[in-house]
Amino acid sequence: MGSSSNTNTSGGGSDKEDKKEDKGKGKDSAEPSFKEGDRVLAYHGPLLYEAKVQRIENLDDEWRYFVHYLGWNKNWDEWVANDRLLKLTEENIRKQQELEKNQVVDKSIKSGRSTQHKLKGSNESKADKDDTKSLVKGKKRKSQPGTEEKDRRSSESLLVSQFPLTLKKQLVDDWEYVTQLGKLVKLPRSPTVDEILKKYLEHRAKKDSKINDSYAEILKGLRCYFDKALPAMLLYKKERDQYTEEVKGDVSPSTVYGAEHLLRLFVKLPELLAFVNMEEDALNKLQQKLLDILKFLQKNQSTFFVSVYDGNRKGADGSKSK
Repeated sequence: MGSSSNTNTSGGGSDKEDKKEDKGKGKDSAEPSFKEGDRVLAYHGPLLYEAKVQRIENLDDEWRYFVHYLGWNKNWDEWVANDRLLKLTEENIRKQQELEKNQVVDKSIKSGRSTQHKLKGSNESKADKDDTKSLVKGKKRKSQPGTEEKDRRSSESLLVSQFPLTLKKQLVDDWEYVTQLGKLVKLPRSPTVDEILKKYLEHRAKKDSKINDSYAEILKGLRCYFDKALPAMLLYKKERDQYTEEVKGDVSPSTVYGAEHLLRLFVKLPELLAFVNMEEDALNKLQQKLLDILKFLQKNQSTFFVSVYDGNRKGADGSKSK
């Protein structure tokens, strides 16, 4: 996959031929490998994500592709070279799954998760509670020269790299139903976001009642974030009329919407956490807790998420859904 810098000089003139051939491989063919509208797998860091080619261009005899990662905010859209894209085949999907599995194993080894089963001291428990309060208050992280990129990578590292694969597919399906097919989630949902978070707290309490307060603070913060983020960044254009109809007066979105929109919040959390005022170690601990909530959603995926979207209504553009 990588190019070799230690060329074998014993071949005499063949060395020039090899270099000429390698140089030729660096250029794309006359025709692009992918066209606009193609569904592909795109490398983002060490992992592969399902994406859609939106635009293509030829720059200096090399093809570049502007891709949108399906189910992710368009802020992640970017231009990529040919070597970062794979065709959406069963073989490459297996490769995607294998990369994710290896990444999770690698993260588990490096983080030494076995130490998490040790009893927490009083000081550590207090620190955890203080960390969760930062999530609720949403303080902005103080910027320092050269730390912005590091902070961004830190907040992405766990939530992005360990996002459950089945939930990624759920996000993609959700995106297709709403934006491509014009179908919406029927409201009010059951269970609602509020009910799901309560169920999770009960789930945690059964496993370990001592850390119940710590998780209660996190869930309070998530509920607050969800209610504020939903109208601002969690809705697709076609869902806005529905929001106006269903959320009136003092009604909280968390008592109307369900798992589908809660999952969209988790996609936004990396950029939101970049502004939370806490040390990197505390931020990683917080992300571990958020990942545990994601795993709870994954475990209950068949009961928390709708299997059929509502197509018997008008979209935001006034056109009737199919």
